[in-house]
Amino acid sequence: MFSGKGGVGKTTSAAATALHYSSLGQRTLIISTDATPSLSHIYEIQDSQKPAKVRDSLYVAELGVSEVREMWDRKFGREVYAVFSAIVAIEYEDFVAFMTSLLPGLFDEFMVDYIRELGLSNQYDVIIWDTAPLGQTLTLLETPSMLKEHLRMAPRIYSRLRAGRNTREPIIEIIKRWQKLSTENIAFLRNEVKFTLVTIPEALAVNQLEGVFCELDKYGIKVQQIIINNVVKTEDCGFLETKACQQKKYLDAIHDKYKDLTLVEVPLFPYEIKGLERLGEVAAQLFPERAKASA
Repeated sequence: MFSGKGGVGKTTSAAATALHYSSLGQRTLIISTDATPSLSHIYEIQDSQKPAKVRDSLYVAELGVSEVREMWDRKFGREVYAVFSAIVAIEYEDFVAFMTSLLPGLFDEFMVDYIRELGLSNQYDVIIWDTAPLGQTLTLLETPSMLKEHLRMAPRIYSRLRAGRNTREPIIEIIKRWQKLSTENIAFLRNEVKFTLVTIPEALAVNQLEGVFCELDKYGIKVQQIIINNVVKTEDCGFLETKACQQKKYLDAIHDKYKDLTLVEVPLFPYEIKGLERLGEVAAQLFPERAKASA
């Protein structure tokens, strides 16, 4: 799972990592849930299939609202809607929009569940998740506690309501199932997902790291790796020398504060990273031991 603020190279890092694992012959799927996905652009593919084939063992899926809507329908949506529509005249589209606004982590929560089920299917050896910008993704962590608080207050209202024409299950039981799903998804993130934060050596990005770590720690989620992008490695002109000097204090701060984690520096490239060849250059920086073995 790759996360970070917008513009730090999160998608490029995720794409290069997926390329690395596929080069080892592992069946690899990379998923983007960013509202403005760019994986197809980075891989330079035109295939609109989901998943789209990049090359042997590498597939990409840019997933959006329609896929999450399908998950919501399949698990809870229609049953919950049947109850609410019996009380309030509301169209299904408006109801889903209401639920999404009520629980802002709904999109990402069902995406986690989708990825968890994919993992259980053994269809792929490695699944890489390129998330939405960090602030949006963190909202999914709040959903189980929100549902727990909702359930604390709900019995007097929901105990008399039953869900729809297709089932006689009380709606409070449906919401309990939803809470159970949320708890399972958080446990999946906590125990089975390698969490990578992507940043750049600049003041705002580095200063935000501590808050991110505190937020994740509240839910028992541990970051295993930090990728530091756009690091100036050469100083062959005054501009680059000044930039490298500016970056040094932030690099030192990251290495000092997070020395117990895997820290990877990726240099600032003099060109846009697009296509498999240039993504391979990034992968060589992320997995230097593999690059040495291939040399």
